[in-house]
Amino acid sequence: MSTDVSSLIIDLQSVGLRVEVPVESRRGGAGPSDSGMLWIEGVPATVPTQSDGSSPYVLKAEDDGQGIYRDGVKLASVATSNRPRFYDMTTADGVPYWKIALLHLDSLASTVLQTCNYWGNSDQCRFCGIGVSLDSGRTIAKKTPAQLAEVAVAARDLDGAVDATLTTGSTRAPDRGAYYVAECGRAVKEASGLPVEVQFEPPHDLAVLDRVHGSGVDAVGIHVESFDPTVLAHVAPGKFRTGIETYFRTWERAVELWGPGRVSTYVILGMGEDPDLTIAACKRAVEIGVYPFVVPLRPVAGSLMEEVAPPTAEYTERVYRKVAGYLEERGLGADTAVAGCARCQACSGLNGLQNQLSDGKPLLQIGSRPAGA
Repeated sequence: MSTDVSSLIIDLQSVGLRVEVPVESRRGGAGPSDSGMLWIEGVPATVPTQSDGSSPYVLKAEDDGQGIYRDGVKLASVATSNRPRFYDMTTADGVPYWKIALLHLDSLASTVLQTCNYWGNSDQCRFCGIGVSLDSGRTIAKKTPAQLAEVAVAARDLDGAVDATLTTGSTRAPDRGAYYVAECGRAVKEASGLPVEVQFEPPHDLAVLDRVHGSGVDAVGIHVESFDPTVLAHVAPGKFRTGIETYFRTWERAVELWGPGRVSTYVILGMGEDPDLTIAACKRAVEIGVYPFVVPLRPVAGSLMEEVAPPTAEYTERVYRKVAGYLEERGLGADTAVAGCARCQACSGLNGLQNQLSDGKPLLQIGSRPAGA
């Protein structure tokens, strides 16, 4: 990825993109919420889309595709994602496939339990919108392993899905929902053959990880969200009580089971965190084999942080560059992640900067691009 494209994506993820053409996007929930899914000069990216005129960037139609412009000057060619074909299918009991799982570029994603122990009380994570999609009728509360397996096969065959990312709301059970999301992951993998990442909170007993590993899933995401304890206490009180050191202990055991690079954690920038503390903790995570997937805050409509502005590109790039250096030294990257958010990379500018550090060796290319991308 060239420096110009990398910098453009980082800035777009900060200030957003005005759109004058239809763009496939998703609303609410987890993942790349309220964002368009684009291939910018062939590079996958999710970018917040807007129509209020606040962004200096605009997506315009061209004779042979689309382009991103600023002040009338074209900066990059763009191919937009088409509506997935499997979205038009329904299960035998009448549930639309798109209510069971969504396609994020070429990664199938689903929240298998769309309810959370933290939602709607004082423990609610302020950045999260897990209940928003459910309340609006855009999903169902619980997806079964059979439903997910059925949709995964269709997404693979009809739309070229290359992996599956399954997450869950946290439960009150000691395993925190890990067993159920692993059961779903096993069903998806056995039916479709796709690499699968499952995401869950640190369980009370680390022996839970052995059972999850036995399900055959390829990777796990155990998301701390912020390494700054003051910020974590404010934005995610339940995770704060779990404790950052508990996350590190859980990651260490997970790396023993899945291997370096196949364990990841979300690290959200722009919530008031100390950047130096964040960088140091990311370095510690990388050293034990964990991939810290660093992303800018993407305010979700309906969440408690919906009015908070994303961080500036200058701020995120500073952190990206440091973390990218640690990842390169440790030999971790999108290719080692195998499945999940760290494999896809579209919601972050981290991989583009790491590519620059690695003397331009090819990025892991995810799936088949739209014609012309």
